Amino acid sequence: MTTTECIVLAGGLGTRLRSVVADKPKCMAPIGEQPFLYYLLHYLHKQGITHAILSLGYKSEQVIEWCEQQQLPLRVSFTVEPEPLGTGGGIVYALSKVENDAVFIVNGDTYFDVDFHQFNDFHKDHDSRLSLALKPMQQFDRYGTVTLNASGCITAFREKQYMESGLINGGMYLTSASYLAGLHLPEKFSFEKEVLEPMAANGQLYGFVSDTYFIDIGIPEDYEAASNYLPYNL
Repeated sequence: MTTTECIVLAGGLGTRLRSVVADKPKCMAPIGEQPFLYYLLHYLHKQGITHAILSLGYKSEQVIEWCEQQQLPLRVSFTVEPEPLGTGGGIVYALSKVENDAVFIVNGDTYFDVDFHQFNDFHKDHDSRLSLALKPMQQFDRYGTVTLNASGCITAFREKQYMESGLINGGMYLTSASYLAGLHLPEKFSFEKEVLEPMAANGQLYGFVSDTYFIDIGIPEDYEAASNYLPYNL
């Protein structure tokens, strides 16, 4: 695998977690004796990432201070949004620290145990400009669903509703800095609305299905589930 850089979107406010984690960005929510970011960075290292770019916002100083006190298994750089730039703006702002072209992107509050080598091969085999990792789910209403055709092309994103089964966007992407830069996107924008949905409408977006462990710590119930899993399964 040649893609060794990853942007981690870790600027979230953690509003829904305030009842259990006060005054911390979501990525710093304690999981056992370590913040969630500890497990995410060690996962990225295990997948072959050598350089993580943390896209920060809310209480960024907590994240930077923690990283500087650790002996982390990979190199870490930081970008700090001057104001909330939306899900897309944070990505584009972080591109200034990307040293190569191909780059993974992950959410700083999600742990999705995708095999990066397989994901990278899928991306190359489909000559994709941007690929998503998708998680099969059963009996859910918290996430929107993604429609995939037989060739692996994403054809639609559907709004949140109760589903017996379906594929969800796992918040993990593989693309290139040059491709995103070439879209001439605004400073502040929604990655989903301004990039993913138009690409899907044009048949340019591909989805890699990975039925592996997935947890989004954005709500207290899943935060508790992560606390019962990650410290024992890293």
